[in-house]
Amino acid sequence: MCSVTSPTVFVGLDYHAATVQVCVMDSDQRVLLNRSCANDWRAVMGAVHQHCGPQVRVQAAIESCCGAANLADELISRGWLVQLAHPGYVARMKQSPDKTDYGDARMLADLQRVGYLPRVWLAPEEVRELRRLVHYRQTLTKERKNLKLQIGATLREARQKAPSNANPWTKAWLAWLESSAQLSPNARHITKRRLRRLATLQEELRQVDKRLERQTREDPLVQHLLTIKGIGLVTATTLRAEIGRFDRFRTGKQLSRYCGLSPRNASSGQRQADAGLIRAGNNELRTLLIETAHRLIRTDERWTALAARLSQRGKPTGVVIAAVANRWVRWLFHQVQPSCLAA
Repeated sequence: MCSVTSPTVFVGLDYHAATVQVCVMDSDQRVLLNRSCANDWRAVMGAVHQHCGPQVRVQAAIESCCGAANLADELISRGWLVQLAHPGYVARMKQSPDKTDYGDARMLADLQRVGYLPRVWLAPEEVRELRRLVHYRQTLTKERKNLKLQIGATLREARQKAPSNANPWTKAWLAWLESSAQLSPNARHITKRRLRRLATLQEELRQVDKRLERQTREDPLVQHLLTIKGIGLVTATTLRAEIGRFDRFRTGKQLSRYCGLSPRNASSGQRQADAGLIRAGNNELRTLLIETAHRLIRTDERWTALAARLSQRGKPTGVVIAAVANRWVRWLFHQVQPSCLAA
């Protein structure tokens, strides 16, 4: 057992749904404890305090995963210093063919001890709640897209084409689909059910948007974002949910890389080249920003001019769109800094 006067211990927490592997290490890399306990803050703190005393200072690390942030919040509120670790980077640092809970917890404790823990931001509860609602909305939009694709596939299979004056998913097009499209009995039955589900989804999306508006009405960052040209409610709330605080990045370039909009360097020797966008970041956030870039090119003279200059230099359309999104995010970083710091 360690002394009550021990200044600091380093704790690695390997998180699972039912249990948590707890490894306690001192500053000399001696393992004081490494055992499994129940997934409950009382059990985790009790295991550490039983071996090191209730007055010991704790610096803990836990890999970011589903449920880990909630446990981290509970421990932080009771005096522990807890940091989330990037699971991908931690996995690459292990360099071991074997995987055990014992080894994983020890690795986290040791990384925390030497200061090499690849940390990720622990979003506060209100941001995680907003993120939960934004993700639910994304699930609904994906389901809506899939339903529309399925209806389109049914029409192609039946070789049905709408009148030239009826654009897809307009009232005129839907009226043609319900009354004039020549479909087999089963195809029409399935299509009607899909259309009813689509109408339900549209109403659900309206309700979610209303809830997003109510939830962020007093959020200074979201309200500031809404004043910027090209940003609507969905874009503003998604940026708030996925980025959280803009001032946790030192530069706009860092923010753009976090969003997955930086070009990936593929240089070697005398060969200097890029290889598309980096394969990192939140895919939904990057998709949203690419869609925003499309909209800005159509509606904002500044970004229209940038896109035209890049196109004149022979850049492919995809590269132009990604470049506009990259530059816009870097510009946005400076626009929201005063609001973010005041939030």
